[in-house]
Amino acid sequence: MSAALVWLSLSVSAQEPVLADTIAVETAVADQPTDIRFRPRQFILPAALMTVGAFGVENGWLVGLKNDVRDGFEDLRGDHRFHGDGVLRCLPVVANVGLGLVGVKSRHPFRERIAATATASIAFGILTNVTKHTIKERRPDSDKHDAFPSGHTAMAFMGAELMREEYGNGWGAGAYAFATGIAFLRLYNDRHWLNDVIGGAGVGILSARIGYWLLPWERRLLGWEKKSSAIVIVPGYNAEYRTPMLSMAARW
Repeated sequence: MSAALVWLSLSVSAQEPVLADTIAVETAVADQPTDIRFRPRQFILPAALMTVGAFGVENGWLVGLKNDVRDGFEDLRGDHRFHGDGVLRCLPVVANVGLGLVGVKSRHPFRERIAATATASIAFGILTNVTKHTIKERRPDSDKHDAFPSGHTAMAFMGAELMREEYGNGWGAGAYAFATGIAFLRLYNDRHWLNDVIGGAGVGILSARIGYWLLPWERRLLGWEKKSSAIVIVPGYNAEYRTPMLSMAARW
């Protein structure tokens, strides 16, 4: 019986025990989390964003568009810049791990959220850095050739997709709006071109999905799929006979 509950009530009175009005605690067996299984169509959105972003490095029409966007942000910005995007990009990732700890219903327990986030972060680091050093697009504000894709945008969108998968579309929509704000700030601060943030969004979404695709394998590797038994003994009170009682709950 993998999810059975067996109740045993013991009375310290010699008289026949009565369960009415007994103080007891019920234990519930949580549903097993539904794995986010790999499906080829889940590649479509991140692959499309990354492809459009990559075309923007050299494609003539997109190059003209990204230059126009940069000019527009230069007029908007003037001499003012906002330097908080380096910290703010981390908030969706932190929220994905922490919201469940403050009572928001999550799809997976804390340790599995940590595992999925860690795996997604590794994928994000590899995809971002390999692509930067392969494409070598020049940044708009310097001679550095590591513009594509935007790492800040990728991290923010990774966190947004993690939150969508973990807490549902409502929280996900808010996180995606926040991530879009990070992309806006990268353009506003003249740190990236338009195609960089588009590609970064794709990298972030793909990284998050990799984190959850590999979670079932990690669960087996770490032995988290093994069912554990538990015995809980709770004091109670028989109101009719005015005697203390013990309630034992066993699960195996």
